[in-house]
Amino acid sequence: MAEKEMSFWDHLEEFRWTLIRIIIAVIVFSIVGFIIIPHIFDTVILAPRTSDFITYRFLEKAGEYIPFLPDFSAEAFNVKMLNINMTTQFMTYISTSFAFGVLCTIPFILFELWKFISPALYENEAKGVKTAFGFGGFMFVIGCLVGYFIVFPLIFRFLITFELSESIENMISLDSYMSNFYTLILIMGLVFELPLVFWLLSSLGLVYRPFFKKFRRHAIVGALILAAFITPSGDPFSLFVVSLPLYALWEISAFIVKKEPSAEEEEEENLPALLK
Repeated sequence: MAEKEMSFWDHLEEFRWTLIRIIIAVIVFSIVGFIIIPHIFDTVILAPRTSDFITYRFLEKAGEYIPFLPDFSAEAFNVKMLNINMTTQFMTYISTSFAFGVLCTIPFILFELWKFISPALYENEAKGVKTAFGFGGFMFVIGCLVGYFIVFPLIFRFLITFELSESIENMISLDSYMSNFYTLILIMGLVFELPLVFWLLSSLGLVYRPFFKKFRRHAIVGALILAAFITPSGDPFSLFVVSLPLYALWEISAFIVKKEPSAEEEEEENLPALLK
């Protein structure tokens, strides 16, 4: 028996239940975050404020073999956090628990969205959208990890050790730290969606592989300029470390987009428009 076609209100009702399931999942994982955040706040979120952070220790060790690296020695790098607002610690507790809940729910959110839209897609479309969802989620996580382990620690360490005058002691508020922490990591997660954007443009016939070969040198310069904006230190090492993953996104995009179509394929694509 053929499956009954759903009306607009049926689709709306199905979408409502999709949202309800997503909200319940976010609430459940946020409660889990509410329980465990106090135990991991110092060791994960505030970890870049001390010299024991894994990135600093790796760069300090690398500096023994690479002479031009900046000084990442562990001497007296232990930033104290300052709270000047009575509600900041509690609100940070709540917002961090919610962020934990959303982050852990992303795979379920993508699954629910896929389950909602997949019945309306043809088989080849469904395969492409499924790949896009999986690849986009994976690249977002990779971008967040790059932001956490590379971009944020380098920027934080430079800004907190920068001195306009020796008479000024650097202290950082919890509000300022958390705002920059969330912003930089989210930005890197979104930047790493660039290959997905190019893949979608390629699927629409707007971008092909020769485009990336033609503008490769421009991409290198663009990655360096973007890295210079992201990392205020301006030292060659920080520029290289940040620009390398940014340029890698260009090469990944060049690999996953379509090759330039042949004349026959272009004729087939333009045929429906000519028949109108």
